[in-house]
Amino acid sequence: MNQFVLADCTTESGALSQLGQNAGKGAVVKAGGVDLLDLMKNGVATPTRLVNIRNISGMRGIHETPQGLNIGALTTLTEISEHPAIRAHYTILSDACGSAATPHIRNVATVGGNLLQQNRCWYFRSDDFACLKKGKDVCFAFDGLNQYHAIFDNGTCPSVAPSSAAVALLGLNASVELTSAKKGKRVVAIKDFYVQPDVNPMMRTVIAPDELLTAVIVPKPAAGMRSAYQKYGEKRSYDWAIADAGVVLEMDGNICKRATIVMGAASPVVRSSPKAEALLTGKPITEETARAAGKAAMEGAQPLSMNGYKVQLFPVAIYRTVLLAAGQMDRDPSAVG
Repeated sequence: MNQFVLADCTTESGALSQLGQNAGKGAVVKAGGVDLLDLMKNGVATPTRLVNIRNISGMRGIHETPQGLNIGALTTLTEISEHPAIRAHYTILSDACGSAATPHIRNVATVGGNLLQQNRCWYFRSDDFACLKKGKDVCFAFDGLNQYHAIFDNGTCPSVAPSSAAVALLGLNASVELTSAKKGKRVVAIKDFYVQPDVNPMMRTVIAPDELLTAVIVPKPAAGMRSAYQKYGEKRSYDWAIADAGVVLEMDGNICKRATIVMGAASPVVRSSPKAEALLTGKPITEETARAAGKAAMEGAQPLSMNGYKVQLFPVAIYRTVLLAAGQMDRDPSAVG
């Protein structure tokens, strides 16, 4: 691990000052540190300055407003998953945060950190390999071990979106608040927050070097909204998903007025499926329509040499999560979390 300066900040303004003064000079934000410390130990991240924001109390907490929820970026995954209002009205978010990692990690891991974590590709995370995301001109995953990699949008970089919270927040049409000392605050929709590798493989998100992710904003649920999230792995473990599905339904009686279907671990950024959503809209939720939606979500999939199983797994995950959201099926016992 390289040497670095630790700037321990207790106020948002102090952290923003550190980021502003050191933008472009190797300053990196540390909150829970779950992902960052792994990257530093492996020699992939070599920050010259760690801006520790863990003790900024004003960036933590869940606030219910007439417009929905305002969640501080330092709120832990445990706090979100166990919050009564989120469990009752934003079930997809409660389930997603409660399925991430292990219980003790959820107690320190923050929602902001979950959204900002780097991909889990072993070629990226090992200092022994060159990688497009490390500024090189080669990707070993295409011809190497790619069983956990992307089946969509994988022409440039086949790493997958690792954030479970992002799956839920995209389903809920949420946004993030980004704050800069110089430019103030801006709000970016989750659907616009992540950068596709074919646009810029070196950028994970649109967050600028002098910006801090300060809050997550979730709109008030529509009338008749029901939602669910399920995570699937190779076995019942606390590892990252090989497929996860988030579903939000707006129901009018037994008719679906609007549907959102989101997949994690399918592409470099969290992905929705408009075609699958259209198959549910204006129809009753049945086993037949749920299965059709799962099948439609695979249109355009291009599996790699070792991950073709995902083309069979995702339709099942989506079908079962649609029925779970609609209250027609219990939680899948083979799901993780």
